[in-house]
Amino acid sequence: MTTQTTVRPSVWIGCLACYNTGVLNGRWFPAEDAEEVTPDDLHQNPTDHEELWVFDHEGFPVGTGEMSATTAVQWGELFDEVGEVQWPALLAWVETGCYIAGGDNLPSASDFEERYCGCWESFADYATQLAEDIALIDGWPEEAQRYFDWEAWTHDLKFDYTVADAPDGGVFIYRSF
Repeated sequence: MTTQTTVRPSVWIGCLACYNTGVLNGRWFPAEDAEEVTPDDLHQNPTDHEELWVFDHEGFPVGTGEMSATTAVQWGELFDEVGEVQWPALLAWVETGCYIAGGDNLPSASDFEERYCGCWESFADYATQLAEDIALIDGWPEEAQRYFDWEAWTHDLKFDYTVADAPDGGVFIYRSF
């Protein structure tokens, strides 16, 4: 359902010595390459400046603060593991605060894959499909089916899930177990 362009995690790495003198000397790099950047790369010649800093980033969850080059690399590797198509759903999962953290407090890709139920027009659409998939009322007498309270069932079902708005409409749904 989502049609937005996914932004691969990237970081703007700058020379801290230059920054402290009022000079912005840096460039954007793919997050997974952050640990390989050297001061010589930024200055494009040998330098005695030693410290680099991640000053900015894009393609990360909203609210992600400053990070080390090592953390940036881990996010880049997570992007490769989850893939471009699922990345917006993973970012939304993290932004809900209901994600499962793995090492270094980054989200666990395997837990994400286990919990992610897809992108739907609404939670009600998901609940309807789930009821069909599990044959919820199959075999019930017609009279009982007619009196089944779908709205109440959907309302109660939602307590077992986390729902987040998708960037291009609809919702991402995650199991909360």
